[in-house]
Amino acid sequence: MMRPRVLIIADDCNPEWPSLPVVGYKYARALANVTDATIVTHIRNRENIQKANEITDKVTYVDNEWIARPMGKLSTFLRGGNQRAWSTNQIMAYLPYVFFEREVIKAFRGALDAGEFDIVHRITPMSPALPSYAAGRVRQPFVIGPLNGSLDWPTEFAKEQKREGETARKLRWLYKYMPYSASTYRKSDAVLASFRHTIDDVSRTPKERIIPFPEIAFDPDIFHTKGRKAPFSGSGPKRFLFAGRLVPVKVTEAAVRAFATSPKLEDHFLHILGGGPEEERLRKIVTDYGAGKRVIFEGQKTQAEVADFMRRCDAFAFPSIKELGAGVVIEAMASGMVCIVVNYGAPGDLVGADRGVRVELQSLEGMVDAYRSAMEHCLEDPSVHAEMAKRAETYAYELYTWPAKAKYTVGIYNALLRGEDLGKFNAYV
Repeated sequence: MMRPRVLIIADDCNPEWPSLPVVGYKYARALANVTDATIVTHIRNRENIQKANEITDKVTYVDNEWIARPMGKLSTFLRGGNQRAWSTNQIMAYLPYVFFEREVIKAFRGALDAGEFDIVHRITPMSPALPSYAAGRVRQPFVIGPLNGSLDWPTEFAKEQKREGETARKLRWLYKYMPYSASTYRKSDAVLASFRHTIDDVSRTPKERIIPFPEIAFDPDIFHTKGRKAPFSGSGPKRFLFAGRLVPVKVTEAAVRAFATSPKLEDHFLHILGGGPEEERLRKIVTDYGAGKRVIFEGQKTQAEVADFMRRCDAFAFPSIKELGAGVVIEAMASGMVCIVVNYGAPGDLVGADRGVRVELQSLEGMVDAYRSAMEHCLEDPSVHAEMAKRAETYAYELYTWPAKAKYTVGIYNALLRGEDLGKFNAYV
């Protein structure tokens, strides 16, 4: 079959902005390599996309700054910055995004009606709470996703929720009653949904149209196992690693206290990569336990530097309690690390039953005890954990490179165009 002609809607699509924008950019770029793609994104992304000069000739820009800019400023004010209160940000993004997609359909109405596209695919935003104006307004099969959202805050961590500024999270259910929400899930021909928590959230979509599809992937040129030894092999001190923002939701304290209070780990090291508002408090905890020489705060690192640390360390201790996508976990898996994660949300799904260690979600004190036990067990049974890491690496490379995800997506496009059953697309389950 010929390369499908795809109109890709990607409001968040920026090669230099972290998190969702760079994920949107890399997914759009990968799809552009295997389809005849036209990518439409927001004007704010133009400078960096043109600087990258990889997909410039395939991109069209929409300018709705008349509403996006003032709503963005209001969101930042209400959140007290841009590092917390994500739910408030999503609430404030509703109107700007609806207007953005409305402008996209207006701009391409003639080409859509003339059949110049085979598929319309909205890849960002990825929140199920931000509906699509386009769903049901095009003659082509309409694909939305990968979506990711609707992971509740654990009741055991109410204090962390308050410190994270996530009290507005209680209002999230209202999105289902907002204009265009019901039609988005009723009229989409395929809904790509990340992990079980999102699949459950988009239940208004007929089951046969929901395809499990995590949004995360990794760059194998950066994250790989070349030159590393098997985790926990050989003599000498072993190294544990945490990488991420030092914010309440990551519960870095659990890994720090678990490591600092274990006599069995006193000859080994814990490296902390990242920065954020929790850093001062975490440093005090380390000082109070007298573990300053063993728990090392490395500061913020580039992606390449994080990858280098992952190849030099043995295990990834990541006690975050509310991870929707957990791209850092798949990067650690691709780097040959033993992953110790909380069995809640994306990390638990990624690690599965045999690709790492899953710590059950519980109180903070329980998490400290569980992480201490898990880290100690890595030293006691290194061969079993090395086998886990090898299975995790294989899993990551089979499904989570950008070319693999783009190829899988084209299979979905072709199935829609042929009128085939979508039930066969279950590799990510």
